[in-house]
Amino acid sequence: MNFVTTGDGTHIFYKDWGPKTEQPIVFHHGWPLSSDDWDAQMLFFVNNGYRVVAHDRRGHGRSAQVSDGHDMDHYAADAAAVVEHLDLRGAVHVGHSTGGGEAARYVARHGTGRVAKLVLISAVPPIMVKSATNPGGTPIEAFDDLRKQLASNRTEFYRAFASAPFYGYNRAGATASEAVVENWWRQGMTGGAKAHYDGIKAFSETDFTDDLKAINVPTLVLHGDDDQVVPIADSAPLTVKLLKNGTLKVYKGYPHGMCTTHADVINADLLAFIKA
Repeated sequence: MNFVTTGDGTHIFYKDWGPKTEQPIVFHHGWPLSSDDWDAQMLFFVNNGYRVVAHDRRGHGRSAQVSDGHDMDHYAADAAAVVEHLDLRGAVHVGHSTGGGEAARYVARHGTGRVAKLVLISAVPPIMVKSATNPGGTPIEAFDDLRKQLASNRTEFYRAFASAPFYGYNRAGATASEAVVENWWRQGMTGGAKAHYDGIKAFSETDFTDDLKAINVPTLVLHGDDDQVVPIADSAPLTVKLLKNGTLKVYKGYPHGMCTTHADVINADLLAFIKA
């Protein structure tokens, strides 16, 4: 298994597939999952001749279940440790949900000279939580409820979350895949409860405004207009306004987990953007 040790001694697991001489695509996964959530994308792009890399965030998947460092600064630094270990250059970084925040912070603070393009999918920036300066955000009580459910019965909470809002399986006419739900649950339960608990604050309360303003590489922002986890009105359109070189594409009726439910469409659009 491939691991890199970060500056604070945390062991981060990563995958590195495909020709080392080809352009790398680096994938940043969502909460509380692992790099396995990118299977449909990594297989697609490695079969199209790209080098694909993805890591498990600290406390998630196969990475070390450390007690501390579950914040965006550490997440971005951990991603940088993987990139520098593999000496990736000219890379395209793709982040989903919490991974979108991680990717944005990485590109803004660590990516100079190494990044060609950025993709944010169903991503948490600019900031999720409601406040006086973000009146359209999600109330803090909603995130407190996530913490409460996680602490009281994580296994039931994860099954319910995957079975309903994440993939839009609670919508009329939706056909739920029990295998997809079980795979989400498997990934979540592989990680550590404390990392996931602390991660709720990281993805909901981190302000990425300055990161987005600092990013100057071409950035594609993809979002479903039926995202029940990261509502589009307070995310993607605001993100694009802050970017120097951003493009927004909205998918009618798509859920938060659209990289899985509509992988064929998302993969084709990612490939077109990378090749452009």
